[in-house]
Order: sequence, then C-alpha cells, then structure tokens
Amino acid sequence: MEGKASLSYIRMAPRKLRVILDAIREKPVEIALAQLTHSNRRAAGVVHKLLASAVANVGQGADVDTADLYVSAAWADQGPTLRRFRPRAMGRASRINKRTSHVTVVVSGLE
Repeated sequence: MEGKASLSYIRMAPRKLRVILDAIREKPVEIALAQLTHSNRRAAGVVHKLLASAVANVGQGADVDTADLYVSAAWADQGPTLRRFRPRAMGRASRINKRTSHVTVVVSGLE
C-alpha cells in the first residue's frame, strides 16, 4: 500500500522546502507529523498538509492505521521562476528571482 501527494507552483524556494523534507524522510508518519507541527519554518505548514493528504490517499476506501506508515520518499523540484526588477542607483535595475517549487511526498506501509 502506497499513497502519493504532490503540490505544484508553491511560491517558496526549493532549498527552503528541502530542509524540511530531509528532516522527515524515512521516518514514521506519526513522528513526521509531530515534527512538522512543532517546527517554526513556513515550509513546515505546507509539507504538513501535503503529508496528511498522502496519508489520506493511502486509505482510499479502507481504514489504514498511521502507525504502519512511513515517509518513503519526499522531494522538491524547481518550478518556473518569476522575474521582477528593482530600481537601483544611477538608473540601473537589478533582477529579483521569485522561485517556485513542485513538492511530492510518498508514504508507504511497513511490510
């Protein structure tokens, strides 16, 4: 049994999401959810919701115990970058990159 959830075009840089994903990868779901609840990073809220969705996708139509599940894979890929410009001194302009991410979380059962 396996559940997968993905979220695209998150307005957050992938490197900020990867810190959180590295912390929960290969851990039991209950521990991962507890870690995400008590984390003070903004990315933790997004990943918590995504992990809960992946757990719900495992039990489509069946009752599944979360104690038997663990986070088997979690990754963040880079999405399209929004480019904005900021005026600088002497008539110049500098570019600001607003990065986006595509995040995927896979939950599997202990077998």
